[in-house]
Amino acid sequence: MNTLDLLRADRVLTVVRAPEISDARDLCAALVAGGIHVVELTYTTPDLPRHLERAATTAAETGAVVGAGTVQTGDQATRAIDAGAQFLVTPGQGLEAAAIAEAARAAGIPVVLGAFTPSEVMTALALGSSAVKIFPAHQLGPKYFKDLNGPFPGVPLIPSGGVNAGNARDFIDAGALAVSAGTDVVAPADVAAANWDAITTKAKAFCAAIAP
Repeated sequence: MNTLDLLRADRVLTVVRAPEISDARDLCAALVAGGIHVVELTYTTPDLPRHLERAATTAAETGAVVGAGTVQTGDQATRAIDAGAQFLVTPGQGLEAAAIAEAARAAGIPVVLGAFTPSEVMTALALGSSAVKIFPAHQLGPKYFKDLNGPFPGVPLIPSGGVNAGNARDFIDAGALAVSAGTDVVAPADVAAANWDAITTKAKAFCAAIAP
């Protein structure tokens, strides 16, 4: 099952923003145990390629699909791919958005470019974005997704930023392909302290909140 199909099934991916990851393999295993299989490790974590490699080389054990987020340059994209990233996510679009998209295309993996406005959604699609991340989603809320579905029917949109167990289902009902779960599931303190049971519990609660 490819990344987008897995997102259609799970309806959620986890975005990990932590100053330290004690063990990326155990983190992924804890999330999968809670029902979340798509894991986005971000460049806001120091030494990200090392953590990506650890997660990627143990993916057969954990069942996780791991990608790189907060990718802002073509060089970062290449390093993430070399470390085993199975997808790339950007926070928005800049001068190197095309280079990032091309790196993903060359590697045969999905890229999810960040956008906020309809014009940015159009640019992301023109660059070959497999899905479009709408960030920061909480600024305009689920109704904005209904509005975007007008000119962009069928375009896979993923809200990120301010999405939690209390509003995630509203975004899905408004047409989102899946939602990004952040600190609501992977609190930086839990990640750094290897508090895997807490992460599994929070992942289960989040998945229960978005269930039909």
